[in-house]
Amino acid sequence: MAHEMTNSSPTSTKADRSRLALRDILFKAGPLIALIALIAYLSFASPKFATHTNFANIGRQTAPLAILAIGQTFAILTGGIDLSVAAIAAFASATTAVLMTSPLVLFGVDFGYLPIPVCLAAGLMVGLLAGLLNGWIIATFKIPDFIATLGTMQVFRGVALLTTQGQSVPGPSSTREMPASFTWLGTANVAGIPASIFIALICAGIAIYVLKFTALGRAVYAVGGNREAARVCGISIGRTKIYVYAISGLLASIAGILLVARLSAANALLAEGEELRSIASVVIGGTNLFGGEGGVIGSLIGAMLVGVLGNGLNLLGVSPFYQRIAQGVVVVLVVIFDQWRRRSLNKK
Repeated sequence: MAHEMTNSSPTSTKADRSRLALRDILFKAGPLIALIALIAYLSFASPKFATHTNFANIGRQTAPLAILAIGQTFAILTGGIDLSVAAIAAFASATTAVLMTSPLVLFGVDFGYLPIPVCLAAGLMVGLLAGLLNGWIIATFKIPDFIATLGTMQVFRGVALLTTQGQSVPGPSSTREMPASFTWLGTANVAGIPASIFIALICAGIAIYVLKFTALGRAVYAVGGNREAARVCGISIGRTKIYVYAISGLLASIAGILLVARLSAANALLAEGEELRSIASVVIGGTNLFGGEGGVIGSLIGAMLVGVLGNGLNLLGVSPFYQRIAQGVVVVLVVIFDQWRRRSLNKK
């Protein structure tokens, strides 16, 4: 009997290891499996879904959300959250649109229309400075990220309203339409693929490099994983927060500019609600809401899942009211599954 137990033990152990390894793969690949399953179902449910035109539309519409989610990933990895990303996107897009459609007048001097690169640089600078302000407030006054960005979200929306005077841009005060060379960013295709997708992929590639191969990336994971241990190791939590929110603000401005380029118009309420969709994308992609675990690739998959779900519900004729319910239920179920998965892994 002892001989039989000795012979069966290695086989049993090997089978257990294989089963655990398979479970780990399924857990980690859960968002991707869900995305593939959703695409397969919608392809069957709607003949209009699995077409090149529709996939291009999904990519074009999802690219700004994906960029917002990349910035949100940095914040959540440190154990924080950025509720101001959509407001920063609106502020940056409003600044860019106003500069493009109206001549610049300072101190009574008319400088004429600014070059498009200068207008883009101004929009990006607005996002960067807004993010730096978020990080500075959090680091200096030790305010919880949630509260700080909730407050600045209102501030940035208000400044966007002042910038646009509460009107759409181009509007009554504008003297020209959006330049075609600018709207190309949001509407054109390159080799049949929307240009905005390439911009999102470039942002993702840079973000992955920063998180994987730089000291800042290691600091981000360390602060989110164990703040006290990070402090003992000499990592400046305040400086890390400032960098993280600056990155989030800069990416939010890129997303806002892409939205304006696609819509050929800007207003202070642009991207309203996208802060919640960006958080949902990050959570669906497997990033731990408490920080220290996750990554950009998962957030991209999460953004695609959110985008595909919205597109599919539209094609199926589902009311926007029910769409909100469906998206909320998906987020709750994903968080429940994520917490169950983490408890299961910790028991091994």
